[in-house]
Amino acid sequence: MENESDILIIGGGLNGPALALALADQGFSVKIIDALPADARASDDFDGRSYALALASRHLLQGIGIWDRVAADSQPILEVKVTDGRAGEGPAPFMLHMHHGEIEEGPLGYMLEDRFLYRALMEAVEASPAITLLSGKRVADQDTSGPRATVTLAGGESHSARLLVGCDGRQSGTARRAGIRRHGHDYGQTALVCAIEHEKPHHGIAHQFFMPPGPLAILPLPGNRVSIVWSETHENAKRINALPEDEYLEVLKPRFGSFLGNFRLAGKRFTYPLNLTLAERYVAPRVALVGDAAHGVHPVAGQGLNLGLRDVAALAEVLTEARRRGEDIGAPDVLARYQQWRRFDSTALALGMDAVNRLFSNDNPLLRLGRDLGLGVVNALPGLKRRFIREAAGLTGDLPRLMRGRPI
Repeated sequence: MENESDILIIGGGLNGPALALALADQGFSVKIIDALPADARASDDFDGRSYALALASRHLLQGIGIWDRVAADSQPILEVKVTDGRAGEGPAPFMLHMHHGEIEEGPLGYMLEDRFLYRALMEAVEASPAITLLSGKRVADQDTSGPRATVTLAGGESHSARLLVGCDGRQSGTARRAGIRRHGHDYGQTALVCAIEHEKPHHGIAHQFFMPPGPLAILPLPGNRVSIVWSETHENAKRINALPEDEYLEVLKPRFGSFLGNFRLAGKRFTYPLNLTLAERYVAPRVALVGDAAHGVHPVAGQGLNLGLRDVAALAEVLTEARRRGEDIGAPDVLARYQQWRRFDSTALALGMDAVNRLFSNDNPLLRLGRDLGLGVVNALPGLKRRFIREAAGLTGDLPRLMRGRPI
């Protein structure tokens, strides 16, 4: 019996623990199996990895008891400026400028470092008697043909549950073993990620600067620091990341500009290749996919984690309501409700970000003129701009209760 639970979650990054907490609050017994040791994910030092959390994601974190643990370490995003241009030439004259005063709910979102969010999730997981975390354990096989899903670990140990949830990323072994195929493509871009400490205050303003090789996001962190997500071609990114720190900064300077004064690196540098990968289905017999396991998207709008947390809220709500009706939580019709709720929304947003990246990541003069005029038109129409702001804040669409600040 100790190897049985209601739900098995494969993957212990961020979505997995968040889902476990949401389900544990509803009385489910949950087990998380994570291939990485817990200390491999945890970092006490600032390493530059950060997330842009939409307002709706903050509501979910509040609902599962996490937000109060991390609020003091977050940075409200008060404005977002979207511009087009070339490195060293500055932005084009037309801009989309979104201000938090244009909606009633508060800041447009929040920036939060990975170390604070992961630590808070782990502390809550460890404190929950309904959750068991198995770290450093790799799943070798899974069987979902019977009334329970069973996974076999690399050492031969087996665990079973009514439902198996894959939160194991873009190369999800859970999806592969369930026979779920993926579609997508490589963007020909690599993201260079780092944090910058600068001289002048950022005033809580986030910047999205589109350049021909790819977008540059400058995202405010607490204090005089910003997170950088900078896209270049694979070849250029490899060359730039290999440079010493002073030369790396010299390459960044014409792209970053001087509006924040002098700056230097704060923390580590990272790179990761950018691609679009969408699961053909989000469910299979006794299997559901969440987050990047279902949809790996371009970071152009910072929506990757927010999409995953929407999955978390939707799946937790579907499973809770199914159990209240006395249904089998792993039954095909129950899982179909989750897929119907999330698949269209996630795919539409993923393809929308794909289109934006394709439209802006080039130097075609006709496209440049059209997109710059488009930014200017949206900025000049208050109703349309408000719609964009609410979309970016995650406040539109058929939101699960937790994303609306309501209990399940």
